[in-house]
Amino acid sequence: MAQEIHLTQFAKHGGCAAKIGPDTLSRILGRLPKFSDPDLLVGFETSDDAAVYKITDDVAAIQTLDFFTPVVDDPYTFGQVAATNALSDVYAMGGEPKIALNIVCFPEDLDPDILGEILRGGAEKVREAGAVLVGGHSIQDDVPKYGLSVTGLVHPDRIYKNFGCRKGDVLILTKQLGSGVVNTAVKAQMASKEAEQEAIRVMTTLNKKAKETAENFTIHACTDVTGFGLLGHCGEMAAASGAVIEIGVKGVAFMQDAEEYARMGLIPGGAYRNQRHVKDLLDAGDVDEAYVDLLSDPQTSGGLLFAVPQEEAAGFLDALRNADLGTKVSVVGRVAEDGAEPCIRLIDRADNLRDKADSLLDRADSLLGKVDNLCDKTDKV
Repeated sequence: MAQEIHLTQFAKHGGCAAKIGPDTLSRILGRLPKFSDPDLLVGFETSDDAAVYKITDDVAAIQTLDFFTPVVDDPYTFGQVAATNALSDVYAMGGEPKIALNIVCFPEDLDPDILGEILRGGAEKVREAGAVLVGGHSIQDDVPKYGLSVTGLVHPDRIYKNFGCRKGDVLILTKQLGSGVVNTAVKAQMASKEAEQEAIRVMTTLNKKAKETAENFTIHACTDVTGFGLLGHCGEMAAASGAVIEIGVKGVAFMQDAEEYARMGLIPGGAYRNQRHVKDLLDAGDVDEAYVDLLSDPQTSGGLLFAVPQEEAAGFLDALRNADLGTKVSVVGRVAEDGAEPCIRLIDRADNLRDKADSLLDRADSLLGKVDNLCDKTDKV
């Protein structure tokens, strides 16, 4: 490419931070006509990650679409991030991506080779996901935008939904938070190289392994944490489930330097829109404002948030560690009540949630050791 450009200079907001705010979306979607079809298993009524339509008793189609403005300067990396983010919605519904179509907006006066690199990055992520890229649509626009429309498949009885969490469930997140804050710091030329590289690595990591690991466990609810931040997506889960969700801020994994940048005020505007959206649900107590900002931070290509029964949490954590996701997995909270007035309650005591999970894992290991000893004694007899 002969033309050296910085893609992020074209957009005021980058990545999922460019999303229209949830309050505005809610008002607009509320005016649309209601659609009814006995085979429509998941629509947009619960703000889930994708639509699901039953094809046969054994097969349902997942349909989703996601695109956004540049969140990084490198065209190839931008393509990877945007494709990873779009594919994530299928994993969040418990499915497997099968077909993808490109969505492209590109300035007429930019070098076409830049667009070629964007598309190459996206295509390689589609291939990594095991799906096929079959075309797309492009228009001229002053601001570059890229993403995918993705179709996936899932068994109708094994769909993950963003509601259904139950009292006692442990909330486990498969990626560290902070991409919005770190990318804001990058754009301001205030981020460390290490923080920038970690954000890129996290944003380009498919949620494929996390979803495949979850198949062996009971999942009461699941969503991917993206533009509405952890608080926004927990708000959707709490409202749709009628649940009180407690988030232990000290147990949440954050990207390198993200807390420092948040305290410096490097907060994307989308974080404040997210906070306004959940204000009627949120009980922040005396939690540090910087943590509230980080939990509201719009994530680009974030991780999967699983609600799993407490008795399976330790085993699930262990399986995720063994799956070598390439990201930081953390216990971020629990469902304190169900069948209640929806609420998100922030607490400092996140460590005790992880301690409980680790304790369960230790007890399981101890029990296995006792069983092995008993087997050895039986063999000797």
